[in-house]
Amino acid sequence: MSSPSLDEAMAMIENAQARALALGKAFSVAVVDYGGYTVAVQRMDGARPMTPSIALAKAYSAAVMQRPTIMLKGWSNSDPVFFGQVGRMGHQPIVATGGGYTLKRDGAILGGLGISGGSPEEDEEIARAVVAEAGFDMDFPAWAGAKNAAAAADGQKPEEAHRG
Repeated sequence: MSSPSLDEAMAMIENAQARALALGKAFSVAVVDYGGYTVAVQRMDGARPMTPSIALAKAYSAAVMQRPTIMLKGWSNSDPVFFGQVGRMGHQPIVATGGGYTLKRDGAILGGLGISGGSPEEDEEIARAVVAEAGFDMDFPAWAGAKNAAAAADGQKPEEAHRG
């Protein structure tokens, strides 16, 4: 299994930074490999102090959970206790918010990209655009927890929660 090269990571970071500047904001951007280990992290001048850590957590979450972080919201909402426990198990926290995107090519997970510094919607928009422009796959299966939450919201009995 390969992971994003440093050159590829830096190109994505530069793209994200250009998009942040267009919004008039300072962001931090992180790229990790498929195991969630850092390839590159950069904090723009003026970015808030916590943004590098948040970007890294988003990139890590997207890599190890193998889907964009926004897709984890259904699981987080449907089983918050279990999500909270799993979220502390790795070497970074797992987060369920916009701005973390899985780097997947030809069906293989290569890593994750994390963006922090704007609103969750701005972080998500930039992450999605950067990943798409870099040529990564953009299709991901729905999380089982999201299906169960949707069923419960419709008044149906959800199937047994998926925890694996």
